[in-house]
Amino acid sequence: MSTGKGRKRVKNQPALHEELKKQHGIFLTNTAWYFVCEQAVKERTSASEYIEALIQQKRRETTG
Repeated sequence: MSTGKGRKRVKNQPALHEELKKQHGIFLTNTAWYFVCEQAVKERTSASEYIEALIQQKRRETTG
């Protein structure tokens, strides 16, 4: 995923979000994982970014 024209990624500085990402582990069935991967490819992003976007969307819906 691109950071946008003219924006360079800098180590330890968030590029796409307001905070740095950290590694976390989740357990998914193969069916769920393959679905995430397929959707990420369709949206031209990574599985991580796809899941992040789903969560951020849900947060916006619940917080108003």
